[in-house]
Amino acid sequence: HVRLVESGGGTVQPGGSLTLSCEASEFSYCLGWFRRLPGKEREAVAAIDSDGTTAYADYVKGRFTISRDNSKNTLTLRMNSLKLEDTGVYYCVADQRTRAGRMMPALQALALSDYWGQGIQVTVSS
Repeated sequence: HVRLVESGGGTVQPGGSLTLSCEASEFSYCLGWFRRLPGKEREAVAAIDSDGTTAYADYVKGRFTISRDNSKNTLTLRMNSLKLEDTGVYYCVADQRTRAGRMMPALQALALSDYWGQGIQVTVSS
């Protein structure tokens, strides 16, 4: 029953950068970020397994980088080249099952998780 707390949100101009952090209460094999854009359903952003394997949604690939520190149970999302359409609430999410145990790709598994942070606002505005 992992608890997740996001931090680092804020407002930046288009083309700018922002780093989000997530502190987890305990170890999880899979961690990731989802987001909810205005008027849209929640969507995947990125995921990372405990061994460092990553997965990215196509619309952030090459711009966002996900990382984790297993010794601290922390998760980071570095967002570069931010666009107006990146504006929304970003959520940290965890799945404590192993890759073999969950039997599906990380982003799919995280979408079904019961363990989410409270969300943090990211606003890209000119």
